[in-house]
Amino acid sequence: MNEWMLAGRSYTSRLLVGTGKYRDFEQTRLAVEASGAEIVTVAIRRTNIGQDANEPSLLDALPLSRYTYLPNTAGCYTAEEAIRTLRLARELLDGHDLVKLEVLGDTHTLYPNITETLKAAEVLIREGFKVMVYTSDDPIVARQFEAMGCVAVMPLASLIGSGMGILNPWNLQIIIHEMSIPVIVDAGVGTASDAAIAMELGCAGVLMNTAIAQAQDPVRMAKAMNLAVRAGREAYLAGRMPKKMYTASPSSPMTGIIGS
Repeated sequence: MNEWMLAGRSYTSRLLVGTGKYRDFEQTRLAVEASGAEIVTVAIRRTNIGQDANEPSLLDALPLSRYTYLPNTAGCYTAEEAIRTLRLARELLDGHDLVKLEVLGDTHTLYPNITETLKAAEVLIREGFKVMVYTSDDPIVARQFEAMGCVAVMPLASLIGSGMGILNPWNLQIIIHEMSIPVIVDAGVGTASDAAIAMELGCAGVLMNTAIAQAQDPVRMAKAMNLAVRAGREAYLAGRMPKKMYTASPSSPMTGIIGS
């Protein structure tokens, strides 16, 4: 798979995976390895990465020497909560500055609160964080985040944890066309075909957690997602045939037929 750039660093895998909802850290490790991911997200408010010295740490299962950690603000509902959480993450990870910002609007839909997200992003960027931002699929909002200095925009495919797949490919295509920073689908992926579709649209990558962690066989699903992202990217680069309404096109030539 072609290398791609994120915040000044190159990566090979375009699949980013979360580390929550697994049975234990061993299952997390096995699934992440099967996914081929190089970037893993970690919910600072829910996962131990050193906050509690008496509990197992994710750092033991997924060492920093092998993976790029992407601390996120899952569970935050105000800009202040999100800013405080990512400042803590920077302390725990010795100055780490690449982060995923999400500020949620309510506990029912987990839809992004754009007003609070914009407020948090402004402060975090000013403090030197490299902000990847979870957002709606609104192209105007995506432009705002790019203009203020976010390193990636991460529009939802559908609601977090819903598994509904990409519900509005048209808006995603507008965002992809207009952005000069990576566009990474985040939230709503349910199975491998959803990931492939995201990549066929031209997304730089796909981030997922529940689709893998809540599968009946998380490790096998992680492998499937790895293959789907790779296949979708190859299909995008190959360029699909045009769609033709009401017109058939034979797969074999109609001229030069033997015996005609």
